[in-house]
Amino acid sequence: MSREKVTSVDVARHAGVSQSAVSRVFTPGASASASVRAKVLKAAAELGYRPNPIARAMITGKSRIVGLMVAYLDNQFYPLALEKLSYALQARGYHILLFMVPQRSREIGTIVQELMDYQVEGIVTASVSMSNELTGLCVSAGIPIVLFNRGQDDPRLTTVTSDNIGGGRAVANFLVAGGHDRIAHIAGWQESSTGRDRTAGLIAGLKDHGREPVAVVDGMYDRDTAASLTRDLFGRPDRPDAVFVGNDHMAFAVMDVLRHELGLSVPGDVSVVGYDDVPIAAWPSYALTTIRQPVNRMVDATIDALMSRIEGDTQPRKFHIAGSLMIRGSARTPKV
Repeated sequence: MSREKVTSVDVARHAGVSQSAVSRVFTPGASASASVRAKVLKAAAELGYRPNPIARAMITGKSRIVGLMVAYLDNQFYPLALEKLSYALQARGYHILLFMVPQRSREIGTIVQELMDYQVEGIVTASVSMSNELTGLCVSAGIPIVLFNRGQDDPRLTTVTSDNIGGGRAVANFLVAGGHDRIAHIAGWQESSTGRDRTAGLIAGLKDHGREPVAVVDGMYDRDTAASLTRDLFGRPDRPDAVFVGNDHMAFAVMDVLRHELGLSVPGDVSVVGYDDVPIAAWPSYALTTIRQPVNRMVDATIDALMSRIEGDTQPRKFHIAGSLMIRGSARTPKV
């Protein structure tokens, strides 16, 4: 066996086709007849040829790599969303370069620079915000960015979120209809658009009924913080009779504290509503009433927007996709 690296020229000669035909066969989305494709793939298998994406990127200027920047994998929503994003990008012929970004990290600038060094064709951030400076850097380099599950006012950015304000309003209407008088809110991180918008929706919805929450506290999208706040809020004589929690990840901690530490019944003593509808929410142990984030539609919108930007569309867009209230056993249901 030869130790020399097999090239596309060798494959073309062995298959009896042109080198450009070999290139088309191994370029996602390029056209090649079935007979040519069969010849090239047979020759490549016999010779042990594997295309070099780095060399192709240097020639074409197209890496077909998309950078995914992800924070907060503790929340069960993100592994699910990341899986769907990855499969969707692979189906379009793109490779994925994944970077983890701790929440509130100052390392995001370094990571963005690394992604640019890899000549990514686009960036998707999941629960990560971009500074004006970094956005400008990517815009200058011609690298499109789509923010997934995080809104941002910067007009240069395309963002895809669920309708967080509408979801907060829906929770307010549901709890008021259920006869609750003392509604508290353990919010998502208030420096994030998702946390702020869900809170704003709840407050606006309660105001429509002449109500206001008895407490609004920032759970920081952190399980331990949410558990500690639950002990404070519900260890008092004038405890709330319902709580809207900024996401399911925190809501599970809230329910555990209410039931197993404070001895309260859910929903007998306290109704609990979350946001996301991760798979665990439907488990009988929690049966969490929650707002479902339409993850499939959010992923589709993200991929379509990113591909559009990569193909030259310069118009950023803001997507707010409505979710639905999933009524289960953790909250008192309104009387008909």
